[in-house]
Amino acid sequence: MAFRNLLPVLSLAALVACQTSSSPSMDSTASSLAPAGKEGKWQPLFDGKTTQGWHTYGQQTIGKAWKVEDGTLRLDAAAKKDWQTSEGGDIVTQESFGDFHLKLDWKIAANGNSGIILFVQEDPAQYKYTWHTGPEIQVLDNAGHPDAKIHKHRAGDLYDLIASSPETVKPAGEWNQVEIISQNGRLEVKQNGQQVLSTTMWDDNWRALIAGSKFAKMPGFGAFKSGKIALQDHGDNVWYRNIMIKRL
Repeated sequence: MAFRNLLPVLSLAALVACQTSSSPSMDSTASSLAPAGKEGKWQPLFDGKTTQGWHTYGQQTIGKAWKVEDGTLRLDAAAKKDWQTSEGGDIVTQESFGDFHLKLDWKIAANGNSGIILFVQEDPAQYKYTWHTGPEIQVLDNAGHPDAKIHKHRAGDLYDLIASSPETVKPAGEWNQVEIISQNGRLEVKQNGQQVLSTTMWDDNWRALIAGSKFAKMPGFGAFKSGKIALQDHGDNVWYRNIMIKRL
């Protein structure tokens, strides 16, 4: 190519390069809560500053009772209404997840009750509550809440389905770290560094567990292999932080 013919091409290339370098990159403009679309990459579900990425089940926004304080996501249960909180409600992620590794810290008030609910199908017309479809990892003050006296209702249990063991939960007011791993039908739960629960989902034994539980007459319960993650409003003060997920 003759040099005189090359000049327009070089000028165009320089212009494109200039525009590209002056434009903000995808990484710099993207939220820290960008969709967790890449396998094997940790993504925050809570940025420690806002409630971005969460909304009340069946609504577009999040209830005012869920507050961000000192890097935690807290349910302020001062205005209790029935068994939940006025302007609270269970909150769910924007995205759905199938195989995943979820980790977070939780802290419960004295005599408190909450939960981490998995595979939630957000269809309020068909399923009134998150727990009509999603199995729950119990969050509880074992020393003070009446549910602790019920088998399979203690902290770390797969609520009303499988009891956790060993019991590693810390007292009310102290932080607990939980990891929940769902992969190829296997569900494992670690609490404070120890594995406390392992089971296979969606097989005959899983269906038998459901049939023998309080969820037996809920046809959608535990049936879905992908869904949203929920944090439960059970009318008690609870704190969550360091909420991270990785697709597997």
